[in-house]
Amino acid sequence: MKRLIFLISALFVLSFTLPAQFLPAVDKSPMDMSYYPVNYPVLKIQDKVSGAPVARVIYSRPKKEGRAIFGGLVPYGNEVWRLGANEATEIEFYQPVTIGGKKIAAGRYTLYAIVNEKTWTFIVNRENDSWGAFKYDAAKDVARAEVPAEPVADDVEQLAMAFTGSSNDISLVVAWEHTEVALPITIN
Repeated sequence: MKRLIFLISALFVLSFTLPAQFLPAVDKSPMDMSYYPVNYPVLKIQDKVSGAPVARVIYSRPKKEGRAIFGGLVPYGNEVWRLGANEATEIEFYQPVTIGGKKIAAGRYTLYAIVNEKTWTFIVNRENDSWGAFKYDAAKDVARAEVPAEPVADDVEQLAMAFTGSSNDISLVVAWEHTEVALPITIN
């Protein structure tokens, strides 16, 4: 009887520990998310906002780790960059917006960039669920916007994105290494 109880107990414990071996390892470039309004989910549970947010960006955050980023890991020129690591960065608009003079309907899009030393070109593309920029298709572009790249004194170790602004004019700010860019977004 003791053996039977021990055997049942062991099988019970194993049933909860076996699936853990199939879990993926922690990614070196974890996914992150930013909303506008900033901290929207927290504001929502505190009853400080009503309705849907304006925008949300989901991206992976690679680290610099001593590497030269812009002009190195991310080359200058006409190469399309996934704007992060792993899956291409996705941006979702919960209402119509305008970027680069183009009206964009509410929906989920992929956000790419072409990086140059003094300017970046942001690309909003209707393709979703993409890994990297390997199958980027310019025919699916919804909007492009060229913005100035600004130097920052601090060394930003890990890629970061956040929305700023107020009223109908916001920006998605991207910072990494010694560079910061801001993509202007007008809420229609």
